[in-house]
Amino acid sequence: MKQLRTIILMLLAVLLPVNIYAAEGVSGEKELDIPEIVMEHLADSYEWHIATYEGRHLSIPLPVILRSEATGEWHVCTAHSLPKGFFFDETHHGKIYERLADGTAVRPIDLSITKSVAQIWIVVAVLVCVFLSCARWYRKRTEKSDAPGGFVGMMEMLVMTIHDDLIKPAVGEKHYKSYAPYLLTVFFFIFTTNLIGLIPIFPGGANVTGNINITLFLAVCTMLAINLFGNKEYWKEIFWPEVPLFLKAYPVPVMPVIELFGVFTKPFALMIRLFANMMAGHAVILSFTCVIFLGWSMGTGFGLGLNIFSVIMLLFMNCLEVLVAFVQAYVFTMLSAVFIGLAHKEHEA
Repeated sequence: MKQLRTIILMLLAVLLPVNIYAAEGVSGEKELDIPEIVMEHLADSYEWHIATYEGRHLSIPLPVILRSEATGEWHVCTAHSLPKGFFFDETHHGKIYERLADGTAVRPIDLSITKSVAQIWIVVAVLVCVFLSCARWYRKRTEKSDAPGGFVGMMEMLVMTIHDDLIKPAVGEKHYKSYAPYLLTVFFFIFTTNLIGLIPIFPGGANVTGNINITLFLAVCTMLAINLFGNKEYWKEIFWPEVPLFLKAYPVPVMPVIELFGVFTKPFALMIRLFANMMAGHAVILSFTCVIFLGWSMGTGFGLGLNIFSVIMLLFMNCLEVLVAFVQAYVFTMLSAVFIGLAHKEHEA
């Protein structure tokens, strides 16, 4: 029975993103620390961890690119061969620091290809292949009346749904063509990233949209699209809204301050909504996965019921996350389109 349990745990190690070495530790090596395991897999890293068994790590090394603050030299290495003077600081989420001659630790310029960066490159490669293959079909079709089928037809349906039913009504007939490429790119990037992130093994599993740096960048792009190209009616509504004079000028410009504050709260809401929902989904899936290992560590008979429940919930959460992957991409794109449309509001006579 012990051999059967070991074989099952080894299979789960490959298919599920959990550290088995910690799970097996109940028998005397190391106790299972579920919060630590969950946070480890949610965080970014300098290598792509595949599995761990009996203390041996199977990982894909990623290039670490650092600029020394002491000498100004650039170093290209891996996480296991850092140059002299560089070290990982676990108190700062495993970031790389440099120890200077006076003993102080500073953060060097870090252009490393981390797990999230590598996942983004994979997503970009997938999107390029998908849309180039669709474009190739449209170039080769003989008549414009030919309707695409199969995968190309599905992609056309998805593009037209987002373009005609979301972007066009939200932004407006006059301006939607200028913003459609950006909004479609955002939708497919988020959607594809979310789906690939649900794949438990390489080349998936990275928590990209659950990384607040990524969602911050997407929110800043939307904020720039809103405010750099907003018309005069948009800025008039912010600095001189149609409210009583005492609310916008005397004695305190209450409404202009509130409206100006809203310029920053809108992208902030976009950032937090996408980040929190995707990170929570990954955390729940990883937690149920850890419960499977916890049940096996308690014994085959005692943990059987707990494991069955955990597997069912794990499958349910994965199916739910597929829906959430689409919904979060759709909501982010919809709110971005609505905010852009408000920046092009026409004057009402």
